[in-house]
Amino acid sequence: MNNNNYYDKGYGQQQGYGYQQQQGYGQQPYGYQQSAAQVQNEHALASYVATVMQKVYVKMGLGLLLTAIIAFFVASSQGMLNLLYGNSWMIWVLCIAELALVWGISGAIDKLSSTAATALFFVYAAVNGLTMSVIFLAYTAESITSTFFVTAATFGAMSAYGYLTKADLSKMGSILFMALIGLIIASIVNIFLGSSTLQWIISIAGVAIFVGLTAWDTQKIKAMAEMTDVSQAGKVSTLGALSLYLDFINLFIYLLRILGSSRD
Repeated sequence: MNNNNYYDKGYGQQQGYGYQQQQGYGQQPYGYQQSAAQVQNEHALASYVATVMQKVYVKMGLGLLLTAIIAFFVASSQGMLNLLYGNSWMIWVLCIAELALVWGISGAIDKLSSTAATALFFVYAAVNGLTMSVIFLAYTAESITSTFFVTAATFGAMSAYGYLTKADLSKMGSILFMALIGLIIASIVNIFLGSSTLQWIISIAGVAIFVGLTAWDTQKIKAMAEMTDVSQAGKVSTLGALSLYLDFINLFIYLLRILGSSRD
């Protein structure tokens, strides 16, 4: 009950109903205690959500670091390059492994322990490092570095927006998901067409889609944290790290296609 309304009710009836006035005044401290408890709970929830989000960003950052280290190591080793790119079936194995890991983590998160889910996430980041090594062969180190910082700034801004905004981004998320499906289909079609114009359009669309998905996923992760208890914090942070990791990697790849300088 709102304290001011209750007090006003008692005050308004002071002439005819002195007892009700006293009753209303007497319950004012009770109403005040309720408000204080509610504020305290809100602060505790906000603190818990902030802690979960911190874990999300830490895991995601470590995953990106692991991917970068492995990608650079593979690109610097002729033996590893021969192993990976000298056998066409190896790339298919890695791609299938990546898909299996993403689906496994997302689909079996309830059955996995927090430690197991986190371990699988880092395994995925490591495998992705193997496939990402090709960018060091295709683009100059300077353009990779500059594109990384552009990606980091863009990702940071959109993730902050998704975390802080009061607007509901769920409708935008549904549209972006459908656009992502269209993007995948267009990419598959262009494998056979080999159109540079379509590739350019796909790259621009990819940037726009993953910029939006970054904000949407951040808000979704925040909502997940708000609805789960402390015992699930580890799993939520791992799922969140995986989602934002994928957003960052894809945003980086599409930006690199636009901003990157070829070694040729």
